[in-house]
Amino acid sequence: MNQPNPNLHNPHLNGEPFFWQAGTIGILMIHGFTATPVEVRMVAERLHPRGYTVAAPLLPGHGTHPDDLNRVRWQDWVAKAEESYQQLKQTCQKIYLLGESMGALVALYLAAEHRDAEGVIASAPAIRLQISPVQKAALPLISLFRASMPKGGLDASSNWQGYSVNPLKGVQQLFHFQKEVERRLPEIVQPILVLMGRYDTTVHPEVGRFILERVSSPCKSLVWFENSGHVILIDQEVDTAAERIERFIEENSNDGMPALLS
Repeated sequence: MNQPNPNLHNPHLNGEPFFWQAGTIGILMIHGFTATPVEVRMVAERLHPRGYTVAAPLLPGHGTHPDDLNRVRWQDWVAKAEESYQQLKQTCQKIYLLGESMGALVALYLAAEHRDAEGVIASAPAIRLQISPVQKAALPLISLFRASMPKGGLDASSNWQGYSVNPLKGVQQLFHFQKEVERRLPEIVQPILVLMGRYDTTVHPEVGRFILERVSSPCKSLVWFENSGHVILIDQEVDTAAERIERFIEENSNDGMPALLS
């Protein structure tokens, strides 16, 4: 492991990308804006022993310095996730897409791109944020004078790793990405599971319904976690979330449990 990065909140946590092979059902796990694979590692540690191959890339602009997130475009995040998807395809018969927050947008985008993906799990999908139109409209102007803004708080902060600021040009890329994903929602036909935390102060509480009303999936469900904030996958209900994700995969995989590779 590399030396702890002082630019990150909780630099001692292992935020390296991972690819843990097991069975023929693979799960691509995508972290959120400003975060690292730590956001999805706890769920991966619960599902991998159950026979699932799990992979999580580190998205461009993340895990280094906040300024780097001001130098990338949303297409760079998609390209990195696409690379991991193709890697999983080499060893897995079925692939599920799982993302947290902005990572959920990447998962939704890939689902629209790849109809051969088996299903998509969107945890706190950041397609609408709890930000006023005035704040959003002022962002391009503010970004001319400031590279970033401090965050108001960090959900599940003892288990979370990432930047403690929001790089403003990166946020603008997130806004562009929201529009692109929204446009492509009707192209999603796979089974979809949306997870929402009741104490989420980051995404709009209606995003789950918003997405499910627009996708073309015949099989879709929304699950609320009554004691979780924004980052459900590292919050106190992570075990329940992992169980619900596994049940979703089992229900939508014809052969049930993953077949272990010999």
